[in-house]
Amino acid sequence: MGKRFLIDTNVVIDFSHGIFSENSKKFVANILNNEPIISAITKIELLGFSFVPSQIESFVRYASIIGVNDSVIEKTIEIRKHCRIKLPDAIIAATALVHNLTLLTRNIADFKNVQNLSVINPHDQ
Repeated sequence: MGKRFLIDTNVVIDFSHGIFSENSKKFVANILNNEPIISAITKIELLGFSFVPSQIESFVRYASIIGVNDSVIEKTIEIRKHCRIKLPDAIIAATALVHNLTLLTRNIADFKNVQNLSVINPHDQ
C-alpha cells in the first residue's frame, strides 16, 4: 500500500476554491477520491461556520474521521511540551503520527518543529 494522508483543513478549503495548479489539483483529487482521511479537529474547523458549502458537507460525510483517543492525547501532550504549536495543530500532528499518516497541509511552517512528522504541501506537487 502507498502513502496514506491526513488532510488538513486548508487543503479542503483550497481545493473547494479551485486554487491549485493543474498538477496539484490532480494530486489532491486522487487523495480526496480514494482515501480521504481527516481528524476530528478538521471536521470541527470545516463545519464550524454558520454557512458551509454543500460540497464541503458532502466531503466530510464521505471522509474517514479519526477521533481523539488516549494515544492521540498522549502524543499531543508530548508535542506541546517540546514545540510551540497551537493546540489544534498539535492534535492534528499527533493524529498523523499515531496513525502513521503523512500530513497534507499548506501550512508547513506550523508543523516544522514536530519530530518525525512527514508533511507535504500539495501546492508544491
